[in-house]
Amino acid sequence: MAEVHIEPWADGDRWLLDRANTPEMTDHLGRPETIDELDQRHAKYLRYWQSGEARMFRIVRGDEPLGGIGWWSSRWGEVDVHETGWFVLPEAQGRGVASAAVQLVIGDARSRAEHDLLIACPEVGNVASNALCARSGFTLRGTEELPFRGTTLHTNVWGLDLRG
Repeated sequence: MAEVHIEPWADGDRWLLDRANTPEMTDHLGRPETIDELDQRHAKYLRYWQSGEARMFRIVRGDEPLGGIGWWSSRWGEVDVHETGWFVLPEAQGRGVASAAVQLVIGDARSRAEHDLLIACPEVGNVASNALCARSGFTLRGTEELPFRGTTLHTNVWGLDLRG
């Protein structure tokens, strides 16, 4: 079986956002996005590559795109950090795809990051993403209420020292 790799988000990757925009896939994110919101997010991902603000990738096994992942600058409390987030299409879940992609993004962030801490903020009830953070070397730093898509998410804040 081909190894998972990440490739820069490209213009042709918009369909991945559509596939991830179902009630089941957005259950821990408040709600699905509107078409306009998806268009804006896709344009933002493309712009990030041009501006260097963030690094957004499609997750690929062989030549099959299976999701998206990235990292960007953020603030956590009074600290400048980098934050990561991901999604894997349903047919690829539970097959190590997200684990491999998170390790690749950690490596990418370690080689390019300006800040020492990488955080991930999955919703408290997102068992799979919280377990992935623990398996990937992140340490639970606390919980936080985050406004997102018109609601407030109760999230765990996981941190990983990028110097280590």
